[in-house]
Amino acid sequence: MDVVRVNDLEFRSYISNEMIQTRVKEIAQRINADLKNESPLFIGILNGSFMFAADLMKEVTIKSEITFVKLASYSGTESTGEVLTRIGLEKSVTGRTIVIVEDIIDSGKTIFEMLEILKKQKPARVIIATLLLKPAALLYKFNVEYIGFEVPNDFLVGYGLDYDGLGRNLKDIYVKV
Repeated sequence: MDVVRVNDLEFRSYISNEMIQTRVKEIAQRINADLKNESPLFIGILNGSFMFAADLMKEVTIKSEITFVKLASYSGTESTGEVLTRIGLEKSVTGRTIVIVEDIIDSGKTIFEMLEILKKQKPARVIIATLLLKPAALLYKFNVEYIGFEVPNDFLVGYGLDYDGLGRNLKDIYVKV
């Protein structure tokens, strides 16, 4: 079993990069089929989604664009319960199909806030793609069309996920020991 240390915590191997890449390709294939007659705007939620968004976009073959926003709700290993906008949306979403790309949905607060921001701009529709979903932690109701993995309510690091800013560069996903 592969164990890594990030700051003061140890994490064990949980989801391999090979498994991640397989699921990313499957999600992209579904998006390519489902949105083949559209030109969606993908919106990646920074910082965590950057790896998932990059790998996903390598597999998306339909006409599309990508942009990023930066929303934050974590401090250390705990959600603060407050979502702060660090970098706002610069592209017009009015009348467009939007695909929100998120690394992980736990409480759902970040996605809920993003949906509220987008609603004011009147997109044609909004679709959510997340690599990881924690159903046991979810406090908000919304439809998540594309899910890579459902995971337990444990603290994860790697493949874009961090602990106090560190560990995002790990190619696999690790769970706190």
